[in-house]
Amino acid sequence: GRVPLKEKDYLPTEAQVLSATVSEQAGRWYVSVQVEEEQVLPECTATIAIGVDLGIKTLATLSDGTTFNNPRALKQAQKKLRRLERRKARRTKGSQNRKKTVKQLAKQHARVAHIRRDATHKLTTYLVKNHALVAIEDLHVSGMLKNHKLAQAVSDSNFGEIRRQLTYKAEIYGTHLVVTDRFYPSSKTCSGCGYVKPELSLQERTYTCESCGMVLDRDENAACNLLLEAMRITGSSSGMNACGVGSSGLLNGVSETFHAEAGTNLHLGMS
Repeated sequence: GRVPLKEKDYLPTEAQVLSATVSEQAGRWYVSVQVEEEQVLPECTATIAIGVDLGIKTLATLSDGTTFNNPRALKQAQKKLRRLERRKARRTKGSQNRKKTVKQLAKQHARVAHIRRDATHKLTTYLVKNHALVAIEDLHVSGMLKNHKLAQAVSDSNFGEIRRQLTYKAEIYGTHLVVTDRFYPSSKTCSGCGYVKPELSLQERTYTCESCGMVLDRDENAACNLLLEAMRITGSSSGMNACGVGSSGLLNGVSETFHAEAGTNLHLGMS
């Protein structure tokens, strides 16, 4: 028989339905419908370029000063998850009480995943819909996960998924995604004059330049530098400053994703 869908207008009215997959997760049922339809890609009308510094405490700091908080869903749910794990361990295997606790655990893990997914989608959609160019760092996520002190926080921040979503959404919205080299010293470099600090500890949350005297939030300074590096990589000759002031004629045409190594002088034509 017919099953009503929770979402309104979930299926395009003129699309051809090819297949449907029904799945169950933590007591909830989902249907994934594959359809075929002609897709008209939206034209990118944004003229602003932005640098994005990803972090653990603050999920994303943009070169214009905008910040996105990290929900830290797993950390927030840690006490409840541990309590449920202890309860499960005390239950007799095969008992109804144990099965009930297992379901509660699954629901809690699903909730964590949903919160994390929601924050990631909101961030990436905002970036590609409102900017002609998005500059990010090529984070070595697998290497960060090997650090046992950071592994859980890095996993909870969803850096890899943010990169994946930005890549495919940039193609949809016609946004240029520039991935700067992971060895580019975005945190140590002054976005005002280019001076590079020999050392910068993680405890220093404000960047103070010994050369020009500029004082700026550490993450915002890094985001500004990522934007400057992206401008250099793409060969842009616009008059945009480091912190995201728009300029006409910056980028036009279809989406492209650029990768570059630190120190290279790469000029890419845009059409």
